[in-house]
Amino acid sequence: MERHACVTPLLPAPALSECLGREVLLKAECLQVTGSFKVRGAAARLEGLAPEERTRGIVACSSGNHGRAVSYVAGRAGIPARVFVPEWVDPVKLKGIRSGGAEAVLYGDTFDASEAAAVKAAGEAGSIYVSAYDDPWVIAGQGTIGLEIADQLDGRPVSAVLAPLSGGGLIAGVAGALAEVGLSPAIVGVSAERASVMLASVRAGRPVELPEEDTLANALAGGIGLDNRYSFALVRDRVDQHATVTEAQIADAMRIAIAHLHMVVEGGGAVALAAALAGTWQPPPEEDGAVVILLSGGNVSIETLVDVLGSG
Repeated sequence: MERHACVTPLLPAPALSECLGREVLLKAECLQVTGSFKVRGAAARLEGLAPEERTRGIVACSSGNHGRAVSYVAGRAGIPARVFVPEWVDPVKLKGIRSGGAEAVLYGDTFDASEAAAVKAAGEAGSIYVSAYDDPWVIAGQGTIGLEIADQLDGRPVSAVLAPLSGGGLIAGVAGALAEVGLSPAIVGVSAERASVMLASVRAGRPVELPEEDTLANALAGGIGLDNRYSFALVRDRVDQHATVTEAQIADAMRIAIAHLHMVVEGGGAVALAAALAGTWQPPPEEDGAVVILLSGGNVSIETLVDVLGSG
């Protein structure tokens, strides 16, 4: 996997630290080679394919970042790839998918419709379907973020790790990896109010479906599958706390990331930052240790950025 993904920095955030009264560190996956953490899971899954599976090719479905990562890794590995995306996909992410060499198939006005078509196409072609979230290899690949955080902390205590929550592969992998190396911070899953299927599922005790809504956090859009096999149970068991953020709070976080952190962070990548800034999550006062906030992606169109900056 190391030949596809880079080690991203764990950056100090003095202004945020002062605001929270606790050292805040930012894990900048928005600086990853494909602009998001998704390349880690894609690399782990594709590098694990047998030669015969590589020949048959792969199919994926994505709101953008997973597709871009799959296309990038598949192109470098010489694996034929098709990526289904909903028709509302961010043009920056669509361009990234095509630039890696994968065939991009625009299908459906929701992620769930696109995913159903992708699974069907994979079955008909005898190709391997690479889930964005409900796959043990993908989850393990995302977990390398947790291993990097542990290494970069260099022995410093950590009280909480905040990460975006969508299909659950990211936070499940990070939580598992931290536990493996003996760290037990509070794991905080942050959902966008308009993209909170996993949170609703955890509260219901089973995977559920919700109508898809327009959101700045379109990377978090879509369901988790009523037949979810892995990520739902891992999120249920490994995530200690949940927080949600509004569209206005996401936009504020994106603006602050540009103005004060000098980083472009997409809506889905900014939800954990938004929770800390807006106070929808606060560190427990009785616990010491740094707070790590995961900035999971930075793939966003200029048009969306202009709208966000203009609305502030």
